[in-house]
Amino acid sequence: MPPSTPAPDPQADPVAVQPAKPVAPRPVVRASAADEVQDGPPCPRCGTPNLPARRFCRRCAAPLAVTAPPPKLPWWRTRWPFRRRVRIGGSGNALRRTIALVVLAALVVAGILLYPVGVSAFQDVLDKVRSTAPITPSLTSASAAVEGHPATAAADGLSNTYWGAPAVGDSVSFTFRTPFRLVDLIVHTGASADPEHFRQQARPLVLSLEVTASDGELHRKEITLNDQPGPQTVATGISDVVQVKLTVREAAGTGPGRTIALAEVEFFKRT
Repeated sequence: MPPSTPAPDPQADPVAVQPAKPVAPRPVVRASAADEVQDGPPCPRCGTPNLPARRFCRRCAAPLAVTAPPPKLPWWRTRWPFRRRVRIGGSGNALRRTIALVVLAALVVAGILLYPVGVSAFQDVLDKVRSTAPITPSLTSASAAVEGHPATAAADGLSNTYWGAPAVGDSVSFTFRTPFRLVDLIVHTGASADPEHFRQQARPLVLSLEVTASDGELHRKEITLNDQPGPQTVATGISDVVQVKLTVREAAGTGPGRTIALAEVEFFKRT
């Protein structure tokens, strides 16, 4: 029989005891944050409302700040080769510079070639928007004239007097003191504006117009006229005019003893 364990003496000194293992505290259950009222803009992805101070959605973590769309490219950036974005090397920039230089050179060449056309178009517009005024030649002469019907009768301001050309091929010239812009001229044919006396003499039907500019440049034009009394307007639009020459190319009512009658020629300049 084993010996019994003696009872501890209450008066004896205490004996060291090994410390016990620590015990972790039990977790405390807190209310879920989802129960809180979230009053703010909805998420652009899932539509969940979020507080204004939040940067990411509380449900799907999507960014709440909506980024602005990239600016729209100009139309020329949507055309080849400008629409290409070369990220490695500088070949794209070199190609664009080359094309830009070619386009610039083409514009310069086109401007040089089309400059006269552009100037002429600009002058024509001015002819239409500005007013005109009559101008009288300082000298009138003819290659030939019938007695009593000199060349000066074609520029005396009267329609019942006329320059009498003996035959087809004769010409009358008008000289001016200073250069001017000849917008148009008005031609009266026949011996008189009166229909009863109009056909008493022959009338020019086709005239050759030759205009001389101050620099010596010649402008030629063929004029076809109606065989009837009254003014007939001929548009010209020629700058720096110093002389106008009209040559009879065709005539109506010609015959023995009949003169080709050119009653009056009026000139109008741009003011």
